Amino acid sequence: MAFVSLDTAAIISTSLEGILYGLSVLMFIGTMWAMTYKHSMRDVNRPVAVASVLLLILSTGHIILGIMRMEYGLVTYRDTFPGGPAGYFADVSQETYLIKNSIYVLQTLLGDAVAIYRCYVVWQAPWVIILPIMLWYGIAVTGALSVYGDSQTSSTGVISAIVDMECMGAFCALTLAANLSSSGLLAYRIWKIERSVTTSRTAKVMTTSITRVIMDAAMLYSVALLSTVIGSLCSGSGPFVLVDVLTPIISITFYMVIIRIAIGKNTHSQILTVRAGMTSDTERGSFPRYSMKPLQVQVSHSTHIDGATVYGILDQSRLPTRKGSLDGAYCDALSG
Repeated sequence: MAFVSLDTAAIISTSLEGILYGLSVLMFIGTMWAMTYKHSMRDVNRPVAVASVLLLILSTGHIILGIMRMEYGLVTYRDTFPGGPAGYFADVSQETYLIKNSIYVLQTLLGDAVAIYRCYVVWQAPWVIILPIMLWYGIAVTGALSVYGDSQTSSTGVISAIVDMECMGAFCALTLAANLSSSGLLAYRIWKIERSVTTSRTAKVMTTSITRVIMDAAMLYSVALLSTVIGSLCSGSGPFVLVDVLTPIISITFYMVIIRIAIGKNTHSQILTVRAGMTSDTERGSFPRYSMKPLQVQVSHSTHIDGATVYGILDQSRLPTRKGSLDGAYCDALSG
C-alpha cells in the first residue's frame, strides 16, 4: 500500500476494522455465555471476565475514534485543513489520533498480560514468565515512546518516519515475541502434563484440542503482527491500515480461546458423564435375573470434538479410576 494515499488508507482501515469489530462483539457475547452458563457468579474467573469487558470497551473506543477521524478529515476539515484530507490524516499530532494510538497500546498490553497470566497459572512457576514479562515491559516502553513521539510531531502534514515507523516496528516485533513465547510455553505445558499422567484417548483428544486452539490464536495474531512489522519496514500507508485491523484481532483471538475451550470442556464433561452413568448401571446390575458371571459390554461411540470425530470403545467391565485428566483449574484459567 505504498502508493495508497492516507485518506484512502483511512477509509480502508476503518471499514475493515468495523467488520472485524462486529465479529468481536458477537464473540464477546459468546464468551460471556460460555463463562456464565450453568455457572454461579463465584465460579466465574473474574480476571478473565474483567479483561473481556475491558477489551470490548477499548475496541469500541478505537472504532468510534476511527469514525470520528474519517468524519473530520473527509467532511468537517476537508477544505480548511492544510493539504486537505491527506494532510489531516498525515498529522499524527491530532488529539484523536493520539487517543486512538494510546488505546491500541493499552489493548495490546492487556492482551499480552492475560496471556502471561494464563502461562503462570498453568506452570505455577515465576521463573517461566521472566522472558514474557521482560518483553511486556519492552512493549510498554516502545508504545509510550510512539505516543510521545506522535505528540511532539509538528502539524506540518508529514509523519515523522524515525519516531513513528521505527517505534511501531519495534512495538510490533516485541509483541510478536511475547505472544509466541507465552503461547508456546502454555501449549507445551498442557501437552507435557497430559502426556505424563494419562493414557486415555478421550483426554488426549481434549488436550490436543486445547493446544490447537492456543496455537491457532497465536498464529492468527502473529501473522497480523508480522505483516505490520514488514509494512513498517517498507514504509508507506500499509502499517496504518494494519494497526487499525490489529485492534479487533486482539479481542477476537482472546475470545476465540475462551469459547473453543469452553465448548471442548463441555463436550468432554458430557463424555465423562455418559461413561460414569453406564458404569453405574453395570455396578447395580442391569440384568438381575442372570448372575452366572460378569457381563462385559462394549459400546461403540462417536464423539465430535472441535472439528474432529473421535471413535472409541467404552469398556463397561472396568471402573473409572480417576477424573478427567486435565486439571479443572487449568481449563478455568484458559476459558474462564
